[in-house]
Amino acid sequence: MTRDHLLLNILDNVAGRLEEVSYANGTWVHRVVDAPFPGTLSAKGLHDASVPNDRYANHYWLNYADFLTPDSLYLGQVGSDKRELFKSRPKQYDATGMRVEQRFATSKDGTQIPYFVIWPQGTKPDGSNPTILYGYGGYQISLQPSYSGAYGNGWFKRGGVLVIANIRGGGEFGPVWHTSATKAHKQRSYDDFAAVAEDLIATKITSAPHLGIWGGSNGGLLVGAVMVQRPELFGAVLCSVPLLDMKRYHKLLAGNSWMAEYGDPDKAEEWAWISQYSPYQNVKAGVKYPKVLFTTSTRDDRVHPAHARKMAARMLEQGHQVLYYENIEGGHGGAADNTQRAELLALEFSFLWDTLKRN
Repeated sequence: MTRDHLLLNILDNVAGRLEEVSYANGTWVHRVVDAPFPGTLSAKGLHDASVPNDRYANHYWLNYADFLTPDSLYLGQVGSDKRELFKSRPKQYDATGMRVEQRFATSKDGTQIPYFVIWPQGTKPDGSNPTILYGYGGYQISLQPSYSGAYGNGWFKRGGVLVIANIRGGGEFGPVWHTSATKAHKQRSYDDFAAVAEDLIATKITSAPHLGIWGGSNGGLLVGAVMVQRPELFGAVLCSVPLLDMKRYHKLLAGNSWMAEYGDPDKAEEWAWISQYSPYQNVKAGVKYPKVLFTTSTRDDRVHPAHARKMAARMLEQGHQVLYYENIEGGHGGAADNTQRAELLALEFSFLWDTLKRN
């Protein structure tokens, strides 16, 4: 709120919009602010009722970021689309010539799944682009546009495409978007992710040998499940601090607190649907899987490293090509400080590039 207006932060197809509402002459007046789009924004009024003649009574801070724009803080005024850039994070890479677009894929049940494509300069849809498809799909967490120097320097500079999939299980369209892919319906997250992959291939943004998937934690379960179910769609899988053995997840560390998301595997009727996607129980010998790198931490106090250890061991036993990295520090983040984080990112991006690069 400002002194005389209400500011509305609205998520519109996963991009932020700002609207103003005021009450004048007995009626509500509504105005859409011409703010940067599509990205992630938030507004906060500056009015302080304790300050006489407050000159900022109808001003507000607007924070904005997108895939190519670092977090920027603007001073705005209600009733005007003009704003003053107050401060911003430094740019971490040259985004000249890059572009972002939003597309939609059709999932197995007909639901439209939005996803963002971040194109490096000069990239064309010729089916040969090294592409990372990233997703999460859980706990009502929304993957909104954000700026990443790591992707900029580790991926975009080399000509790699990044795709962010807004699959069910997240919060991009409210609580129902989340609950429609929990418990007995968790498979919808994986169907959505596969649908985005199919769309990327069909539109020649990339092709299966050049398409890699990346997810961590619940996202590690996502890429593990999709790898087992649809291995023909991908050339590489980066599975970070993952849940993978869904038969015992609730007995390991914090796992018992997640049964509202996945269900109780000790109940036969719930294990019946969990067992259909649990990667550890469904990986098989004699199937050609994409190259996979598992990363975890000995000191992960959220998702036990046993998930990644057991999955890697089983796949090696079955004769699959597996890489495995376990940092002895770092907790659920997989790295204890910036040096370890940089080393881990270098390892991850190197794996993806070496596996997915053009011939």
